[in-house]
Formats: sequence, structure tokens, C-alpha cells
Amino acid sequence: MSALTLFRDATHWRTGERITLAVEDGVVVPAPRSPGAHARVIHANGAVVAPGLVDLHVHLREPGQAAKETIESGTRAAAAGGFTAVACMPNTDPVVDTPTWVEWLRRRGEAAGHCRVLPIAAVTLGQRGEQLAPLEALARAGAVAFSDDGRPIVNAGMMRRALETAKPTGLPIVCHEEDPGLKADGVMHEGFTATRLGLGGIPGAAESVMCRRDADLAELTGGRVHFAHVSAARSFDALRDAKRRGLAVTGETCPHYWVLSDEAVGDYDTNAKMNPPLRSEADREACLTAIADGTVDCFATDHAPHTRDEKSRPFAEAPFGIVGLETALALTLTHLVGPGHLPLERAVELWTDAPRRVFGLPEVSLEPGSQADLVLFDPEAAWTVDPEAFHSRGRNTPFAGWRLKGRVLVTMLGGRVTHADERVGFERPLTAEAAR
Repeated sequence: MSALTLFRDATHWRTGERITLAVEDGVVVPAPRSPGAHARVIHANGAVVAPGLVDLHVHLREPGQAAKETIESGTRAAAAGGFTAVACMPNTDPVVDTPTWVEWLRRRGEAAGHCRVLPIAAVTLGQRGEQLAPLEALARAGAVAFSDDGRPIVNAGMMRRALETAKPTGLPIVCHEEDPGLKADGVMHEGFTATRLGLGGIPGAAESVMCRRDADLAELTGGRVHFAHVSAARSFDALRDAKRRGLAVTGETCPHYWVLSDEAVGDYDTNAKMNPPLRSEADREACLTAIADGTVDCFATDHAPHTRDEKSRPFAEAPFGIVGLETALALTLTHLVGPGHLPLERAVELWTDAPRRVFGLPEVSLEPGSQADLVLFDPEAAWTVDPEAFHSRGRNTPFAGWRLKGRVLVTMLGGRVTHADERVGFERPLTAEAAR
């Protein structure tokens, strides 16, 4: 049996009440009146306790791309960011398109032990868009969704067959929505900044027309579609319209889309290069509106680490992607909760209960009997983003040097502490009387 752990004087994320939360043998238990000498006490001092965060869109880069990230380093970064579960994308080398690779990812995640690793398997073999992967076998092996992320499923007939084949599994197709003909050789959002820099632009329509198509295919097939990393105003409109039509369509967006616009590219800053690209200020405001009105189902980071050498290339040649696991919660608290776009409860829900609902993951709560996947964070604690201090191997963030509010203090996975800030006070009472 594991020792009893108490989060003393914590603020409940949903009710705002001060509570003592007790954990034993990997689950939440009723808080005892007298914990005993062997209990471990974490002094929360009013910090917020919540279910562990869940990220449905992460690139852990293994197998095959360990120079960028490993499951060990990526999940350690996740724990530092307050995450207890991450769904990893299959665009690795080789592509995760067989049950063997799904099982390999699960085992590697369990061995690392920092957070739960939920494999997303490819829709098509090799993500080439030519032949369906064995979707039902991938689901049986433990895949939580299917995606060719990094590449769109260009052929509408193939997308239809994917939705029809995936339907019996109950799992969604996670769509990287991008029309290659409209994207062409674009490397950032099509607009004034791209023109000023002489860079090829990617119009918002490259994303939104595919969102409209796949919503219609969801209606045709009855299959489940999930729009990944939504960035453009018309795409949010497409998601909103799909919900009005009662379709099985959900969507996520990422912190960089509600915090930054394409102007963040500045003078060719490759750390602000991602796909979909940072959009116009009007798109950023549309993102905030879609979050506030409930159009967006959940948040995700699209954590995409790259090496320094790769990001040091000229802008047009550098890879797309930024890291996000260790800044996600603070960007949410600083740029959504702080300005009043969302209350704290709803912001936390979009990182916890909401992604679990979207992928049909087991519920986690603060109630007795629940799995003890938890995070304790101080929403007022200020810190400066220092990429050199990241646990991730990736340093490619546009937020270096930013002053943010919201520090993760403790992350707990199945009752085991996987991350603890040095400022957190732990103690073991010498006697039951002292523990009172």
C-alpha cells in the first residue's frame, strides 16, 4: 500500500472552496481527520488543484526522430506543464500505422512513467493517402484516434472510406485541414506581413474549405471528425455550423492562435513558423470569440519540437512547428483568464474534462474513488519563459523572455508525484497530533 498524501489548503478548481484532498493507493480518498505519522503533506497555500491536464495533439517524435524529442523528454516536459496524458501523433519514422507500433508507443510511455501516452495511429499506410491503414486492428491495439497529421487527406473518396471504416470503432479522424493547391509553396499566413517579407503566403481558405468538406463527409457517413489546430476565422465558422447541424464534429485550437498574430514573425523569426500559420489579427479575435462562445471543444498544444540547426535555416527552409507543453497553462491563465475572456473554471475544463470527452477517455475528478491524476498550480505566480530550462529537447518557442502568470507546482500520476516545483513544501507529520 502507498502512503497517504494530503494536499492541504488547496483551492478546488471548480467550486473555489478551500479543501484538503487525500490520495492513497493511486486514487482520491476521503480526507481523514487524523492522517497519521506516515502521511505526506503538500502545503498548497491556496493553490488550485484540478484533474491533470490532457493534450490531444503532441509530437513526441519517436520512433525515429530522437534528436528532436524522445518519449522520455517529451513526457517529462508534459509533467512539468501539468499534463498527465498526451495523445501523440503518428508522423514519425516509421509512421505509426501498424498495431505493433501502437503497442510499442504504449510500452515506451509506461516505461518513462511521467504521463500517460495515448497513441494516435495513421489513417493511411505511410500517411501517403493511398491505402487505408488497418483501423480496427489499430483501435484494438490501443489507438485513441486516427490521423495523418502533418498531411491532409486530400482525396475526398479516401476520407469518406476512412470515416466509414473508423465508425464501428467509435474513434474520430483527426484532420489536418489543408488544401495543398491553396497552400502551394506558402510558408506563413497570406497577408501584409508575408508581402513585406517577400514570403509565400497560405490563405485561411486553405484550411476552411477542407473543414467544410469534412463536415459534409461526417454528415454523409455518420463518422466522427475532429478538426486539429483550428486557426482561421472561416474554419471556426465551419465548426460552429457543423455543431448547428448536429454533426459529430469537434475541434481544438492552440494557445499561439489566441495569443499571437502573423506579425509575430517579425523579421523572419522561425520560432514563429508553424502550420497552420499564425493568422491575421482578425483571425486571432475570431479564435477568442470561438473559445468564449463554446465553439471550440478543447485546447491542445500541437507541441512540435525541432533541433536548433533546423530552426536556424532561412525562414522558407526551416520546418514548421513550436513547442508548447511547458507554456500552455500559463498562456491560458495569462491571456484568457487574466483579461476576462474565460473564467478559471472553464479554462481549466478545456484542458481537462473537455479533451477527455472528445476522445472518450476515462473521467478524472477530485471525488473519492477517482484515479489520482492531478495538478496543483498557482494561477498568480509569475515567471519568465526560459527555453534553456525546458525539459523538452525543443527550444523552438516564440515566447522566450515573456513574463507569464501561472506556475505548475505539483503533477501527480496515479498517486505518484511526477513533477514538483522546488517552492513546494512537503512534510511528514511526526505524530497524528502534529498533523492536525
